[in-house]
This record gives sequence, structure tokens and C-alpha cells, in this order.
Amino acid sequence: MKKDLLSLLPEELEAELAALGEAKYRAGQVGKWLTRGVRSFEEMSDLPKTLRDKLDQNFDLYRPKVLSKQVSALDGTIKYLWELRDGNAIETVVMSYQYGNTVCISSQVGCRQGCAFCASTIGGLVRCLEPSEMLDEVLFSELDSGKKISHIVLMGIGEPLDNFDNVVRFLKLVNHPKGLNIGMRHITISTCGLIERFDELAALDLQLTLTVSLHAPDDETRSRIMPANRGRGVDALIEGCRRYYQKTGRRISFEYAMIDGVNDTAFHAQELVRRARQCGAHVNLIPLNRVEERRFRPSTQGHMKAFMKILDEGGVNYTVRRTLGSDVDASCGQLRRRMEKKTETE
Repeated sequence: MKKDLLSLLPEELEAELAALGEAKYRAGQVGKWLTRGVRSFEEMSDLPKTLRDKLDQNFDLYRPKVLSKQVSALDGTIKYLWELRDGNAIETVVMSYQYGNTVCISSQVGCRQGCAFCASTIGGLVRCLEPSEMLDEVLFSELDSGKKISHIVLMGIGEPLDNFDNVVRFLKLVNHPKGLNIGMRHITISTCGLIERFDELAALDLQLTLTVSLHAPDDETRSRIMPANRGRGVDALIEGCRRYYQKTGRRISFEYAMIDGVNDTAFHAQELVRRARQCGAHVNLIPLNRVEERRFRPSTQGHMKAFMKILDEGGVNYTVRRTLGSDVDASCGQLRRRMEKKTETE
């Protein structure tokens, strides 16, 4: 079996090349070529032919292909659909803000969490992404768009903490000074609440931002729309958030998609105030993106205003997320799902 070259840390590549009788400095040369997006060892033109042959014999090098690229006419948001080696597809979104360019990447092909309002989970989990595949989402989004990536959010298709080991290795790769060198404080992981991984992540003290897709502050509502809550519960989730904050000093954020008639009542707002206070969380209110296969609709402006008034009165820090890429299927999983449906009918 050939080794996945792109999933090796620079120091690991040095050791691999040394074992093949090559000087360690060659690893730096190989690394530079990889960050340029080369698709074959033959493109590494300043390496001796003997070394290129060794690399080809011992290492695997595959880069994603663009299946679809949509550019928003409204705000310039770019949505990519990438084809992977096995023919599966994942989505990546590049968004521009005043502070820089953010890439939203996928961590799995599909998702097993079953959130009732999400397109990513339709069809379930196919497989987890390798560290190299996540790394290439960042690299090739930057190379193709021409936009320097300064921030990363793992909020695309999949549940990052359900692919824990590969995600942690990806974080080390993308943060490495000899790699893309993106700071941990510029990286956000979004989870539906796999509490059993919170302490493990906190122990690594990576200083990234952990965002919890809360979407409902009470067990009855949350278990109905988010199966991951069953067997865990909101109380345990909030306690896990509190411990994470206490251990890392990094404040948790709650993602809260406003769903008309489901989680946007005065009761839900008052409960959200209580929950946010329990662990010092910041709240991101998100106007729900409509998904063709789902029955849910975004909250009305009236419900949004009444909800925010209760948060204001409760002294909770919150922001209303700016809607980007609404004309390019920017909701997670929609573009991949459209491709799958097209394939099914052909």
C-alpha cells in the first residue's frame, strides 16, 4: 500500500525520505511543490528523476477535481463541488469578509447525525474524509479562487467530531509553519454536540473555536429536530461546553437556526438566555436556509425581532449571521444532493 503523502506532517515526510536514503532537506522541496497544487510527481521539476521515481513508487498523490463552481452575483461567495478519487463529491464555500477570506470545508461525505432541517444528512454517511482531502479543500479553494484564505470553518458536510482523529491531523497539517500556516485561533469547528469528544478536544489545547449547533435549548424540541441529542440531553451538552471553556479559556458559540414555529417562540428565547448564561456562550442567530426536501421554513421577521428582544433583555451577546451565497446553493449539502439526484435519473 502506498502512503498518503499529503497526510504526512513535514517531519514525518523527512523521516520517510531519510528511510529511502534521501537528504531531509528534500522534504522541504516536496512540500513546496505540494502547496503549489501539483497533481503528479513529474511536475516536481527540480527533483532528481531517481527521487521522483521513489516518490511515485512509495507515495500516493491525488488532488480533487472541480465538478461545479458557482459564484454568487450578490456577494461573490464561491461554492465548489469537488470530485474525490472514489467518485464521491463534497462541497466547499469561500466567503469574503472585512477581516479576510474564510473557507467552509466538509469533513465527511454525507452525515449520520440526521438533523431534520439539513440537506447534508439526506442519504446518511458514506465515509469520512482523509486529512489530505480536507487540506486540499483549503488549498485548491485558494488556488482556484485567487483569494488568500485566512480563516477556516469546519461547518460543511459532515460532523467533524465524528471524524475526530483525521480532523485533528488535518488541523496540525494546516497549522504547521511549513504548511499553510493558518493559526488555530482562525479555525472553527462546528459540532452538533458529540459531548464525548469535548474533553478530548479540550485536552489538546489547540486554541481553536468550538461552535455548537444548538438550534433548540430544550430536550423536547432539540431531540425532535436533532437525533444526536437523544441519549445525551441539553443539560449534559451545556456542562460539556462549560468544561471546555474552563479548560481552554475559549468561549463557546451557539449556532441557532431560526425555524418558523419550531424553535422561535418566547419560551425558546427565554430558555436560550438561561442556557447561554450557564456556560458564557455567544449566540449566532441564523436565518434558516430552505432545503427542497425539508418542510421547514425560516422564521418571520416578526418572530425574529421578538426573539432578539428577549435575548437583549436577558443580556445575552448575540449576532445575526449575514446570509451569503443565497443564489448559489450555499446551504450545506444542497449542491451535492442536486448532483446525486441528477445521477439517479440518468
